[in-house]
Amino acid sequence: MKLFFTLMIFAFVLNAQSKQLSKAPEFELDDINGNTYELSDFLGDGPVLISFWATWCKPCMEDMPHYNAIFEKYQKRNLKMIAISEDTERSLAKVVPYIRSHDYKFTVLLDPENEAARDYYVQVVPHTIILNKKGEIVYSHSGYKKGDEIKVEEIIKNLLDSK
Repeated sequence: MKLFFTLMIFAFVLNAQSKQLSKAPEFELDDINGNTYELSDFLGDGPVLISFWATWCKPCMEDMPHYNAIFEKYQKRNLKMIAISEDTERSLAKVVPYIRSHDYKFTVLLDPENEAARDYYVQVVPHTIILNKKGEIVYSHSGYKKGDEIKVEEIIKNLLDSK
């Protein structure tokens, strides 16, 4: 009987935790131009691709061009993309030159205190999150290896096609 109640409590806790993570935490961050954005500014029309990254992260530099291509391909279908820089005071000055030198068009937000990263349980960068238009997390992945962008695009395309 004790085992039964222990298992029931464990199942309840797991279920509660999974429901907690289904809705993306709100954030308020400045972009590279000094404008303030909240997550809710991006929700409602289509999926949102969020990439936590840093200028010192080599895998981040590999996935950014792929995500930019996905963004450019689907932005007219209401895909939003947010690249949240986890650069701290030591490397923050490198963010704007990097973004501008690659002519990325997606929104770049700054998280030098790692507040948003903590809320999203980001342990390492790159970390990719995809939200549906309601702001529910449908995909979360740490790291990058060649080919990951194929899965990301597939998920985004499915979300766009399921309107």
